[in-house]
Amino acid sequence: MDKMIISDQQYGELLPFVKDEKITDINWNGNELWVDNIETGRYCSDVKLSPEFVNQFSAHVANVKSASFNKYNPKLEADSEGLRISIIHESCTETGTTISLRKSPPKMQMNDKLMLDTGYCSQKVLNLLKNLIKCHANLVMIGLTGSGKTELLKYLTGQIPDYERAITIEDTPEIHYREINPGKDCVALIVEEDSEIFNYTDAIKASLRQLPVWLLLSEARGTEVQYLIQSLTTGHYCLTTLHTDDVRKVPSRMKNMVEDQHAAERIENDIYTFLDVGVLIRKVVINGKTKRYIDQIGVYDRNSNDEKKVLMIVKNGKIVEGVEKDIKAFGETLGEKFDRENIKNPFVLK
Repeated sequence: MDKMIISDQQYGELLPFVKDEKITDINWNGNELWVDNIETGRYCSDVKLSPEFVNQFSAHVANVKSASFNKYNPKLEADSEGLRISIIHESCTETGTTISLRKSPPKMQMNDKLMLDTGYCSQKVLNLLKNLIKCHANLVMIGLTGSGKTELLKYLTGQIPDYERAITIEDTPEIHYREINPGKDCVALIVEEDSEIFNYTDAIKASLRQLPVWLLLSEARGTEVQYLIQSLTTGHYCLTTLHTDDVRKVPSRMKNMVEDQHAAERIENDIYTFLDVGVLIRKVVINGKTKRYIDQIGVYDRNSNDEKKVLMIVKNGKIVEGVEKDIKAFGETLGEKFDRENIKNPFVLK
């Protein structure tokens, strides 16, 4: 996706929402402007966009992108300075041209204090997340659109040591590894999802020759999952995100992304062997305010008897009873990783 810049004037009545750091998403559905605010929740604004503005804004984005935007080319996407733009032509909707602006600022939105103060997670779960990075666990953050999967991934990058090279693979810059972790070794790759020149699969394969310790894939969407899991079998580590609503659905979701049936059967074993942990982030609205929290943490385990299980560590936002007292609750593979780092209790930081 091409990089472009839109001036303040060209945003028109959208500018105050674009500038407000508390606003994460701005969506025009053809009739109303809906706004997502991290403090006040989601609301319908009084602002009404004129057809003239919608046409001018769409035309400008198309012009800068050197792209056509009409009934024959009804989808327009662009990236502009931490803002992801998506426009759908009126020929494909009942309400007129729709505009979606999603912010992805190059800064760390989450920190320990915020996570604890807002009920995002408990201190013990926060300690667990840090210990998972310390022991080089492979994590997938899951949830629905807007739940905050990428923000948790960004937070976890802060736990990666400076000297461990991380390679980020994205079609639109959202992780901003170098900006939020100045001084750390990072290579940022930009791909085009359906490109025959350099797509996600090409980037994963090329990354393995760039001396990575960590591969950070902004989102696992399709057949590239097969190569991502294969990279874990060679001793690399990964952080990625996935759209689903339960950590127990991750293996089947990934398996279904692999087109070749025989490869899909083989990769299922690798998922349970090399993918360590799934973390579900849930977003709810309580009394008009948006709350995000870690709802589930599950461990993917394939033991010596070839039994494949998802071991639940956190359910409904709470640590499962008995887990804290038994390291075996984390399974054989992850248990060995904790042991190598001399982590006796994953819920406690040394």
